Amino acid sequence: MANQFSRTQLLFGDEAMRRLAESRVAVFGIGGVGGYTAEALVRSGIGTLDIIDNDTVDITNINRQIFATHKTVGEYKVDCTERRLLEINPNLKINKHKKFFLPENSDEFDFTKYDYIVDAIDTVSGKIALAVNAQEANAPIISSMGASNKLDPTAFEVADIYDTCVCPLAKVMRRELKKHGVKKLKVVYSREEALKPLNDMQVQSEDNCIDSESRNSQYGKKRSIPGSNAFVPPTVGLIIAGEVIKDIALNRL
Repeated sequence: MANQFSRTQLLFGDEAMRRLAESRVAVFGIGGVGGYTAEALVRSGIGTLDIIDNDTVDITNINRQIFATHKTVGEYKVDCTERRLLEINPNLKINKHKKFFLPENSDEFDFTKYDYIVDAIDTVSGKIALAVNAQEANAPIISSMGASNKLDPTAFEVADIYDTCVCPLAKVMRRELKKHGVKKLKVVYSREEALKPLNDMQVQSEDNCIDSESRNSQYGKKRSIPGSNAFVPPTVGLIIAGEVIKDIALNRL
């Protein structure tokens, strides 16, 4: 009998669909990357999803974030995400965490319960903490590197963090991961050199931030506002979702 996952089942088979339905995936960060990842995971048959974010939808998110519309501006991202995902699969088990992941609150998450972890947050300290906790829990993880100020969606690759080049964020991550004893980390990164935004405004304080993502970036409060678009962050999110689904469905963990 046909169901909403029938076309996926034609590629992976019954046993793989069972593995997907029984898997629990955590998506840390529901923005331009994490939002597309979360939706693709649910459309692919993941049975349980944790979504972690404390941000609200801003008008400037609409150009690239799948859950951002004029109707959802001002809502918590995890709230509008939950609503849409349950419309896609009413049988989805969803665990909503209305908080930012930080090294200081990492003990609030039981990483041993996750079959896969998606790092789509934008703070270096948080990314390092996710990688460390995933390693300690022996949980598979994939991490998004920089997607801002890029125009070429074909320049993204899946690689181990220690095999990356060009990406400044990946360079910082390599250095910090070595210090923390993390010997491998699957990432999606771009070989494209970052562009400089045309309007090089500087964020001086929280009061005049263009959006909350600027306030929470690894670069701190005073930095250039990053440019983004409707096709680069979604590409990264879908690449990540594809890796998670294939790893689980094909039993590559």
